[in-house]
Amino acid sequence: MILETDNPSILSSIKQIFAKSKKVEFWDSLPESQKEEILKGIEEIENGDTVGYEEFMKKHR
Repeated sequence: MILETDNPSILSSIKQIFAKSKKVEFWDSLPESQKEEILKGIEEIENGDTVGYEEFMKKHR
């Protein structure tokens, strides 16, 4: 039905519905500082620079 209509009012209404329902990607909604921290954490994990749970907890108890 959408493809068969030439009514600008209907097409405009449909366009508004799609624009409202468009999801924002989580990553794109983050500030650059948070993206940098996340990427840094991923890099540390990939490089094996991690601490076990028990060791971490000993320092913070």
